[in-house]
Amino acid sequence: MLSARSLFQEILDNDESFRLFCSIAASGESQGGWENARIAELVPESERALAPKITRHGADEDKHGRIFDALLKKRGLEPVEVPPETDYTMLLERHGIGLAHEKLKADRPLTVRDVITYLAHSRVTEQRAAEQMAMLLKYFGDHPDLGRAVRMISADEDNHLAYSHEELLRYAAAGHGRYIQRTLRECALAEIRVHRDVSLAVMARMGRVLGWPRSRSAVLAAGIHAMYAYERLVGWRRMVTLRTPARRDALGGPATAAPEVA
Repeated sequence: MLSARSLFQEILDNDESFRLFCSIAASGESQGGWENARIAELVPESERALAPKITRHGADEDKHGRIFDALLKKRGLEPVEVPPETDYTMLLERHGIGLAHEKLKADRPLTVRDVITYLAHSRVTEQRAAEQMAMLLKYFGDHPDLGRAVRMISADEDNHLAYSHEELLRYAAAGHGRYIQRTLRECALAEIRVHRDVSLAVMARMGRVLGWPRSRSAVLAAGIHAMYAYERLVGWRRMVTLRTPARRDALGGPATAAPEVA
């Protein structure tokens, strides 16, 4: 029987599939850490009060990358090179979502609209991250090896999502509402395409590693396409709504240390 729990359990039980899973996750988190660090350095003078929160966001992402690396080390595994077709972060950039790396590598200050673009990108991608970690938390929150790491990362992703909601609402109140909604919609529609493509690529890789029969791979691929169809029709709307979060100032303090998992 195919279920999210049984699928992830199979991936976690096999060293090679676990190695690929953690390598992809660590790479994406580390890339996010670099991006946030650069954005914090380049925010315009008028938005400097936001810089510590962006820095905290980046520190959390770096921490997550270290956690996944430590999980590999604990099992005596080395990271593998991330296949380009599974690189979610870089594929989003190639689709024009978020701030281009060329802009982040320059030393020119960002504009207010650049900051809003970054926050809209965060709002959409953190929705995905929070949902994925909530699923892992449900199934593996009490796992003896993974539980502590899953609980910490899930809490951080919830904080990141709350922070992006709160800051975008602040900018909307300042008169940027139309730009925010337009940017959120563009980000959401591009993200669901990239997520579909990356999911298909990851499952194809996992299928080869784990020796899945063609019938199983076909069922999983059909499920990914069905989810994309739903998200393309109506599901994307959950990524563009803005609500005052229950937790205010979620990134107002220092980043928490990574748990000792190695």
